[in-house]
Amino acid sequence: MAEPLKHLIGLHTARDTADAVARAWGTFDHAAFVADILPVIDGLELMQRGQCIADALHRHLPADFEQTAQILHACLPAPDRVGLSGWALLSFNQYIAAHGRGQLETALALLKALTPHFTAEFGIRPFIAEEQDAALAIISSWALDPNHHVRRLASEGTRPRLPWAMRLPALVKNPTPILPILEALIDDPEDYVRRSVANSLNDIAKDHPDLVADFVERHSAGASKDRLWLLKHASRTLIKKGHGKALANFGFAPLDDVTATLTLESQQIDFPGELEFEILLSNTGKDMRTVLVDYAIHHQKKDGSLSPKVFKGKSLQLKPDESVTIAKCHAFRPITTRVYHPGAHRLEIMVNGTSAASADFDLAMPRDGAE
Repeated sequence: MAEPLKHLIGLHTARDTADAVARAWGTFDHAAFVADILPVIDGLELMQRGQCIADALHRHLPADFEQTAQILHACLPAPDRVGLSGWALLSFNQYIAAHGRGQLETALALLKALTPHFTAEFGIRPFIAEEQDAALAIISSWALDPNHHVRRLASEGTRPRLPWAMRLPALVKNPTPILPILEALIDDPEDYVRRSVANSLNDIAKDHPDLVADFVERHSAGASKDRLWLLKHASRTLIKKGHGKALANFGFAPLDDVTATLTLESQQIDFPGELEFEILLSNTGKDMRTVLVDYAIHHQKKDGSLSPKVFKGKSLQLKPDESVTIAKCHAFRPITTRVYHPGAHRLEIMVNGTSAASADFDLAMPRDGAE
């Protein structure tokens, strides 16, 4: 059985933190710090454990943030010393985010020093939210930093919808201030950084699809293999949703001469079960066609309406007058992210983002109700 994530931080982390702080600040009360954490940490989850240690740091370190920032900086690894790294630095993120407000330059400098040893993407976001222009002016310069962890922080820390972290509503509404950062990093030599750029653009695409499709179009001409991968990964949500321009950016333009015929193995599926179907694709034209085939399951909701979810199919090329049959099987199984309801459902075939065929089927649930 896998070890719970929360065990990444525990009493051992508190002791390691106390050791590092005591080396950096001679008047630190090591025993009192650990005793402050000991009674509560085992009952907490991962992020709460980090916050528990961050709160104890606040109680046992100087109230002056500038002084404490120097102490925390001295706890980080350096050529002449062993320091804290990994999940032990989550509490540093949380401490800086809570107590570095109003000390923007000092706080960002400390997060920049921290990020090569553990991501600082959690700690940086409150400063962007509260002082966006000033924070981005500093963060933008990190795109040229020799350390790839710092460059990645410039992209990852500014993502509008970063998972596990606070959302940045102003950048969700208007992401244009971070586009220069993403452009500066689009050809970064590190895949680690380029992947972050792609994820940030994918975040933006959820709220501003046309903006990202235009960004991809502008940066596609003469693009290297690595950049093309980045741009396609950035467009994954748009492609999945059948956004016309996003599909056209990668050669999947709408097609008038490719037809799809859909055949269901059965029009009733017993839950749990599988929907088996075949798609006959035919190129009726006189030119080779590049085809992206996806499918959408329109699930019935509790109120009887249908809600589509797109699933990835495959891409292929069809010669003139060529036909290809694709066999697929979609499983209906209990999952934590969906409640299934009995009754009419629909299968829809998407060819280059355009609906090409559909068929209805019924989902029969067990007698004891939806699972």
